[in-house]
Amino acid sequence: MTVQHDADYTATTLAEALRRGDLSAREAVDTCLRRVDAAEPGIGAWTFLDPAHARRQAAVADDARNHRAPLGALHGVPIGIKDIFDTADMPACNGSVLHAERRPRRDATAVALLRQAGAVILGKTVTTEFALYSPGKTRNPHNPAHTPGGSSSGSAAAVAAGMVPVALGSQTNGSVIRPASFCGVVGYKPSHGTISRTGVLTLSRRLDHIGVFGRTVEDVALVADILGAYDAADEDMRPAARANLQSTAMEEPPVPPYFAFVKTPAWTLAEPDMIEAFSELCGALAGRVIEVDLPPVFDGALDAHKAVMAVEVAANLAQEYRAGATQMSARLRDVIAHGRRLSAQEYLRACALAPYLERSLDKIFNDCDAIITPAAPGEAPKGLESTGNPAFATLWTLCGLPAVSLPLLRGKNGLPIGVQLVGRRGGDARLLRTARWLARHIAELDAPAPAKKGRRKK
Repeated sequence: MTVQHDADYTATTLAEALRRGDLSAREAVDTCLRRVDAAEPGIGAWTFLDPAHARRQAAVADDARNHRAPLGALHGVPIGIKDIFDTADMPACNGSVLHAERRPRRDATAVALLRQAGAVILGKTVTTEFALYSPGKTRNPHNPAHTPGGSSSGSAAAVAAGMVPVALGSQTNGSVIRPASFCGVVGYKPSHGTISRTGVLTLSRRLDHIGVFGRTVEDVALVADILGAYDAADEDMRPAARANLQSTAMEEPPVPPYFAFVKTPAWTLAEPDMIEAFSELCGALAGRVIEVDLPPVFDGALDAHKAVMAVEVAANLAQEYRAGATQMSARLRDVIAHGRRLSAQEYLRACALAPYLERSLDKIFNDCDAIITPAAPGEAPKGLESTGNPAFATLWTLCGLPAVSLPLLRGKNGLPIGVQLVGRRGGDARLLRTARWLARHIAELDAPAPAKKGRRKK
C-alpha cells in the first residue's frame, strides 16, 4: 500500500493558504474526502465520518470568509478527533459496544476550541476499547499487516495516510507516542495539565493527557496553541498565559541543543534494528549527546504506573464493569481486576513515586535541552491482535513530562521508528523548538551532497 501525502500542504501551510483565499474550505475538505475514499477501505481509520456534514461545516467557513468575518488560526482546516472526545454533532462511543449508542449533548472543551478556531471536524477516528489495549479495526498505512499502535490508532493512521493534516489523540500510557512512531508521523504529548480533558473519557486523572498528531512539529504546535486555553473544569489545569508554542518552535535555538541519551528501564525490550538505528543517530549527533544512566529508583516506574492506572481505571469504569463486564475484552477485565485487588497503601506509594522521579530528572534538564530515547521498542509489530508495547513512553507519562515522537528512523522492514524527545515539565515550547531543530538537522545530514563541477555525483 502506498501512503499518500500532499507535499504542498501541511496543516500550517494549509491554514495560511485558506486564510489568504488561495483555496476554499470546501476544496480542502473535498481533497481529504477523496483520500479517505481511496485509503480508508484498507486502513480503517474512521469510526464516524459524514461527508455531507463535513461539507456543511466547510460551507460555513467559506461563508465567513466571503463576508469578511474574522478568521481563526485553523479556518477551514480539516481535523480528525479520537472517538473518546465528546462531539455534540457526532457519536462518541469510546471504542466499546457498551457505549455504542452514546450521543453527547455538548462538545468536549478541546473540540469547542477547535471549532472556535475555524477547524472543520471531519469525523471521529478509531480508538481501542476504552482507550486501553484491545485493538480496533485500524491497520498501519505503511503495511496493513502491521499494527498502527494504540490507543489513538485511527488518528495516527489518518494523518499518516494523508486523510487529514492533523488529528487529536490521548495518552494514558503510550497512546500518542507509540502510534506516532509506528505510523511515521509527529506525535506530541504535552505536559500534564496543559490541555483540558473536560468532555473526554476519563481513565486516570493522574495519567490522562490530550495529544496531537501532525506531519511537522509546526503543525502539532499550531493545534496545541489553540488547545492551551485555561479550563477551570479540569482540576489539573492552572490559570496561565498561553505558551505561544508555535512561535517558539519556529525560532532557532540560541546555541545548538544538547541531548541526554536515556535508555530507561524498558531498554531490555529494544529490538536489534532499533538499537542499531539509535546508535547511528547518536553518532550523527556526536558531541551533542551524552549517555545518562538513571538511578535504580527508576526501575520501579513501570510497576508504579501500572498500579496507578489499574486502580483509577477500575474506579472510573466501575459502572461499565458492573453493567457489562461480559461485553468487555479479557484484557480490560484483567486491568480492572488488578486495580480492584490493590490496596490503598500500594496505590498511594505508586502515586508518591511520580513527583520524586520528576525531581530526580532536574539535573539532566539543567545540563541538557532534552532527553533523547526510543518512542517504541522498534517497528510496528506484525499482526493486529496487539497495539505493541508502550513501555518506552510509560516513565514520561507517569511523571507528566512533555514528549514528542519524530519520524526519523527506519527499521529492517522499512517501517518507521520514532525518536522520542522528552522535556522538563512546563518546558513544552523549548522542547518543540529542540524537536524542530533535530528534525531539520537530520534532514540536512540525509540530504544528498551537491555534485561538484566536473565530477560525477556518487
